[in-house]
Order: sequence, then C-alpha cells, then structure tokens
Amino acid sequence: MICAIYARKSTEQNGIADEAKSVTRQIEHARVYATRRGWTAAAEHVYADDGISGAEFATRPGFLRLMNALKPAPPFQVLVMSEESRLGREQIETAYALKQLVTAGVRVFFYLEDRERTLDSPTDKLMLSVTAFADEMEREKARQRTTDAMVRKARAGHVTGGRVFGYDNREVLADEAGPDGRRRRLHVERVVNPAEAAVVGRIFELCAAGRGFKRIAATLNHERARAPPPRAAGRVCPWAASTVRDVVHRELYRGVVVWNRTKKRNQWGLKTYTPRAESEWLRLEQPALRIVEETLWRAAHERLEGTRGAYLRGTRGRLWGRPASGLESRYLLTGFLACGVCGGSLVVTSRDMKTRRKFAYACSYNRFRGTAVCSNGLWAPMEAADREILDALERDLLRPEIVEAAFAEALEALRPSRDASEQRRATLEAEQRRLDGELGRLTEALVAGGDMASLVAAMKTREQRRGDLADELATLTRVRQMGEPALAGLHADLRARLADWQGLLRRQPAQGRQILRKLLVGRLVFTPRVTATERYYEYSGDATLGRLLAGAFGAKTMVTPAGFEPAISTLKGSRPGPD
Repeated sequence: MICAIYARKSTEQNGIADEAKSVTRQIEHARVYATRRGWTAAAEHVYADDGISGAEFATRPGFLRLMNALKPAPPFQVLVMSEESRLGREQIETAYALKQLVTAGVRVFFYLEDRERTLDSPTDKLMLSVTAFADEMEREKARQRTTDAMVRKARAGHVTGGRVFGYDNREVLADEAGPDGRRRRLHVERVVNPAEAAVVGRIFELCAAGRGFKRIAATLNHERARAPPPRAAGRVCPWAASTVRDVVHRELYRGVVVWNRTKKRNQWGLKTYTPRAESEWLRLEQPALRIVEETLWRAAHERLEGTRGAYLRGTRGRLWGRPASGLESRYLLTGFLACGVCGGSLVVTSRDMKTRRKFAYACSYNRFRGTAVCSNGLWAPMEAADREILDALERDLLRPEIVEAAFAEALEALRPSRDASEQRRATLEAEQRRLDGELGRLTEALVAGGDMASLVAAMKTREQRRGDLADELATLTRVRQMGEPALAGLHADLRARLADWQGLLRRQPAQGRQILRKLLVGRLVFTPRVTATERYYEYSGDATLGRLLAGAFGAKTMVTPAGFEPAISTLKGSRPGPD
C-alpha cells in the first residue's frame, strides 16, 4: 500500500540543524514505521508544516495539500502521523479533517501509539472527541504558560518580540557553558543602534518642522537613509508614509516600553490581531532606550495635534478622507495595474488643466516615495488606458470562437455521468435512511428520560445533516431533468449575459470592476518605454472566461462545473504615454 506522511510543529526552531528539527524527526520515524508495516512511503506524499499552530487550518500549506489530494480519489491508502494533535489542536476542525480522510478511504495511523484511528462506531467517535478535547486543552495551557513567560520578560525589560528599527537585539548568555559546551541564552535585550537612531531623530525633527508623513518619506528616500528591512525577501525597502507614521507614534523612542496592546489569537486559536483595553497594557520606563528627547517628542506631537485641530475646524468637525474599506473605486482599472519597474501599484492622479482636470494612472512608489525608489514617472492618461484595455479584452478574449469554445466546454461539464449521478443518489439515500433511524432512537431515549441537553444536541445535528442531504438530492434531480432544450436555453441566456457584460465594462465602472476581477488573472503589468521620439507603456497580463462563466452557471442552475477554467489568454500591447 502507498503511505502518506504528515508532520507539524507549532513553533519555529531557529538555529537548529534541519536533521535535528522536530518535523524532520517525525518524518523519519514515520518512514521507519511504514517500512515495518510493509507500506511504501512515497516521497511525493510527505506533507509538513513547520512553525504553524495546530489551531490554524486555512493557512497551513502542507495540510491543505494533503486534504486536496483526497479528491477525486486519494493516491495513497494510509496516512501516518506521530499523534493526533499533529493534525490539529481544535476539536471541531480536527474531527472534520479526520472524517474527510476516513470517508475518502484513507486509514490513519499514529506511530507513537502504534494505533489506527477508526470512526466506525459511536465509541470511536466519542474517543476522537475526548482526544481532540485533550489536545485543545494542552494548546490552551501552552498559551497560558507562554503569556506568563512573556509577562515576566516584559517586566524585566527583556525583548518579547522581533527587532525594532533603531535598536539591535543582543543575546545575554550564561557565564558557564552547558554539557554541550555552549553557553545557554538567558534572554535578549535591546541596545540602541547609532546609525538607525540618527534616522529616527531626523524623522522627529522633520515632523516638528512641519513636514507631513509623505514628504518625510520622500526626503528620506532621496537621502538614501537606512530603512527597516522588508518582511518579504526580494522586495524594495524604501520609506513609506505609513512607516514614518509608525515611527512617530512608537513610544519606545522616548524610553517607554508598552506591552500587551494587542491580542494575537481569537477564541478559536486563529491569528487575528485585536486591540486590548488600555487597562491591560503594561507600561515601563526604560531611559537607556531613549532615542528622542522629551522636548523633541512633544514638539512633533504638538505639531500633529495642531494640524489635526485645524483640519477638523476647516471641515466643521467632519472626518473626510478615504472611503471605508470595501467600497468600489469609481475608476475602472484601480487595483488592476502594476508598475513594470518596481512592482508597485498604479494609482489615479490628476492635473489641473485650467478648464478641466486631466486624470491618469501613475506609479504609487514614484508618486509618494520619490524617484529614489522608482524611476517610473510616466503617466498613462486614464481614458486612453481604459479604452485600450477594454479593446484588448474584446480582441483577445471575447472573440466569438473563444466564447463558443468556452460555452461548449461549460455545457459539457453540466451533462453529468448517469452512473456517477445514480451512485451518488444511492449513497445519499442510504445516509438519509440511517439518519432517520438514529433520530427515531434518539426520540425514544428522550421520551424515556435520558439526558435532555445531549440528546437534543444530537438530534439538532442530525436534523441539519438530513436537511443538507435533501438539498443535494433535489439538486441531483434538477440536473437529471435538464434536457437538451434547457441546455439550449441556457446557451442563449449566456449569450445575452455576455453582451450585457461588455456593455457594463464600458458604461458602469463599479459593475465593470467586478467583471474585471473575474476576467483578469492577477494584475496587468505596465512597463514604460522611452525612445528618441515618444514615450509609451507596454502592458501584459492573463485573462480567463472561466470564473465569469462559472458564476453564471452557478446562479442559473445551482451547479458550478468543477475545475472549469477555459479560455485563458495573454493580453499584450502598447499604448502612448501622455499627450
């Protein structure tokens, strides 16, 4: 039998050789266990997640690859893990993941206990619930221990997080070496980095002198001032207005450590940063860490308060500014364009032409962070750019032969195999009969005076599942009854929808942006070109009809063709720069 392996470790193990890491050991022990059992441990089916909490399920790449491998049929018959908690430490999600594995025909083994996890009986399911409960309780205890340790570190003035610009993190080691000949790390403390501290002082001086965050960022970039390192490797590392604002409002630079301002995880264990009440904050004076003198700190913040007050007076107390998140832009291509020089977004800018304002798309890095960050100062006139991209979509993607091929593929996906449909129907009806029997027995137990809370909860769960089964059976019936006339009508309806989409793209920017979001795969890259006689942009990108048609089919028939992604085209072209 083919054997898959899954391994996970919650915390990253930095400074440790790969062969000594927990995930590596788990994989090796699982291979030994599989060999002893006579199974073949396939290298392509080794799934691992290092440094990710067991409460996270949607952000674990290895776990997601494992679960995606189950469809349409798993290429392995056995899954080996060290223990159940490797799969997850959240009761509901872990139980559901195990159910998906078992119902797909995969046997699950834990090599530490030499035991198989089965879900064949109510007792098996109860044992799963107890084990998952214990795993989640261990996660909660670990959280409490970690919080207690962090409080002790914070009160002692030690580092509890990552590196802060303006400081270096210095390890404090024990005086004597341990049994391995190495000195044990006691804690980490911050020390002022003189070169970075000078940049921080420069920011506060510029702020106190009346410079705004954007102007300060552009000044620092022009001066090639040292900046915080990027979080993602390979990205440009300039100063931005948001980074300057964070520096100006960080009290650590005035020698005050503020800890416990945010909560990292929610009640489900998911990483969701939420602010804590100010009463829960821990504030400590650390004069040795002061970079900005109190007089300069006050001067900068008094200037900010004065600007804020003048702004509110000028707007009669109303907070005007950027619209709330989630509102669509009134410009068609905002958010869909990327600069071919630096990779930043192209944003809308304008220029007063006396009789009217002229709008254009321009590189945000060049516009707001300066030419030292991005040299692309070419503006793309908005009307011409919108027209060019829409023409390219109609020319390269919405041609009749491409649309007809996509329609044909989608309609074929809607003609289900009769054998597969009948087999699925039989499975659903069998599960429906089983649920009816269980509900009958639960009702008898309730009448006989059993534990009301647990019995009612069990009945609600089965009733909900029975409703889901009824919906799926009804969908199968509708699909089976869909004959050729209905499919022909759907074809005509889709033609009308397509014509309407083309009109919306040109007439209504808000609706057109929603359609573009389905048509475009990623962003369009605008690369500036300069010759002796002209300046212009070359653009390239990918587009598809798949997501647009899949949504239309789903809305029409309650069935979305699985894996439907036809008609991917590459858009290429060029358009002139400013007039």
